[in-house]
Amino acid sequence: MSRTPLALLIGFFGLLLYLAVVLWIGDWVQTLHWAIQVPYYVLAGFAWVFPVKALMFWAAGVRR
Repeated sequence: MSRTPLALLIGFFGLLLYLAVVLWIGDWVQTLHWAIQVPYYVLAGFAWVFPVKALMFWAAGVRR
């Protein structure tokens, strides 16, 4: 199997798992003070970018 379809599967299921975990933790964070909610959602909103970037570079065969 080439890298591109493999990266697509890994990315899809990885993001699905990430979304489930973020939403599960988000239910608990919702009950906390807004000063704790804001950093959590900002971090959760950007944390997925770095693994996806690495996966895209790997799928393209780019060496950094």
